[in-house]
Amino acid sequence: MIALIFWIIGILTILVQTTLLQELPSWFGRPDFLFILLIFISYRFAWIPGIFLVFSLSWIMNVIADIYLGYYPLVCLLLFTIAKTLHHKTPLKESSYQIPLLGTAYFTGQIILTVICSFAHNQPITGWQWGQQMENTILLMIIAIPMFALYNKLLQYLIKRQMRKKNSRRTPRKPSRLRKSSQ
Repeated sequence: MIALIFWIIGILTILVQTTLLQELPSWFGRPDFLFILLIFISYRFAWIPGIFLVFSLSWIMNVIADIYLGYYPLVCLLLFTIAKTLHHKTPLKESSYQIPLLGTAYFTGQIILTVICSFAHNQPITGWQWGQQMENTILLMIIAIPMFALYNKLLQYLIKRQMRKKNSRRTPRKPSRLRKSSQ
């Protein structure tokens, strides 16, 4: 149930990112809101639902907006695995590494995508600008702070709602005693 709701949020994110954000001026930047959601999923979901969400959402994004099919889901799954492993194994407080790990993963993912595309299509690496990629990474990290807070609130609400639903099913209701009216 929770995974389905986040899948729907991912679809809406893809729609907004591929339609509304394309109308903004180029100086505003093109933040990858889906990537923020995918990294959040790697922090909060178990392996199987996380892999399903990351693969299906990145594949949909790849089909809708990408030229080279298959690379974006591959890189997203690789970064999901790395982020999930680092999140599981680290002794640090979660809030201290979430945003820097997101920025590092995004920047690394852009490098991997550029290198893979250049080798796969026998073209030299063109269009890579360190300054532009750093700006995009910093913009994404800034936008990720309120997005993570929003996703956390939504996840906590859904978990509490699910727990209340389970508890109401488990506790049998006591039969109400009918009072006989004395006449």
